[in-house]
Amino acid sequence: MLTFIPTPIGNPQDITIRAIKSFEVATLFLCEDTRQTKHLLHILSERFEMKYPNDAQFLSFNEHNGVVRLEEIGERLAKEVAVYVSDAGMPIISDPGQILVEYCQKHSIAYDILPGATAFATAFAASGFRGSHFGFYAFLPHKGSDRSKALGHVLNATSHAILYESPHRLLKLLEELSGIDSARELFLAKELTKKFQTYYRGSVQNLLEQLKEVQIKGEWVIIIHAKMQNEATLSYNDILAMELAPKIKAKLLSQVSDKSVKECYNLLINTQNTAKV
Repeated sequence: MLTFIPTPIGNPQDITIRAIKSFEVATLFLCEDTRQTKHLLHILSERFEMKYPNDAQFLSFNEHNGVVRLEEIGERLAKEVAVYVSDAGMPIISDPGQILVEYCQKHSIAYDILPGATAFATAFAASGFRGSHFGFYAFLPHKGSDRSKALGHVLNATSHAILYESPHRLLKLLEELSGIDSARELFLAKELTKKFQTYYRGSVQNLLEQLKEVQIKGEWVIIIHAKMQNEATLSYNDILAMELAPKIKAKLLSQVSDKSVKECYNLLINTQNTAKV
């Protein structure tokens, strides 16, 4: 049987009793990162006197080796007491656990998923934003037209949008959002459940100015307040008619069309050149 184990998103004391009991009998540990899992088990052993089998095997299981790993150990899942452990939070959400669930379903292998903390749900509860509807987008694409389209989608959504972001890209994200809708309200949660947990709430522009003076460390959850239904929505032609620099206009056009920023920019430049002839 395979059990998916939720782990604390920060504070080790958030581990569940069921998780500890599952660790104590497991003979096969599949880990998003074996180093992270062994570190957690060491902490739990010291603080809660937890013990797990000395001969337990630890194997990495991630987005790069998951398929190959199943070819190696798939048959063992039905015979052993196996667990899957993600780095932090609920397994399967934003990690490669989906492959394991599908494998168990396809091969009629018994599996169980224990409930536990998730960063996006914890942050949403802390945000104070009204309404219970939200979309979870995890990490957005890093660059290119895919990122522009994703940003346009979350900003035009009629439900709150929840994102994850790494510290070295947080200011870039805020700058991008500021260029599109600087007045939009955000809620940011830093280092959830840890010693330096911090909440921020305000407009994109205010938070951008504030965080430029802050040492940005740790993982962040960003919640973008839903677009109000009575807000005006700009069309492609509306944006074309605006007196904006080509680069800025190209970014806006990309978000309301199926064209990349580069395609929109080239279109604008060609139109300008044609008009001069």
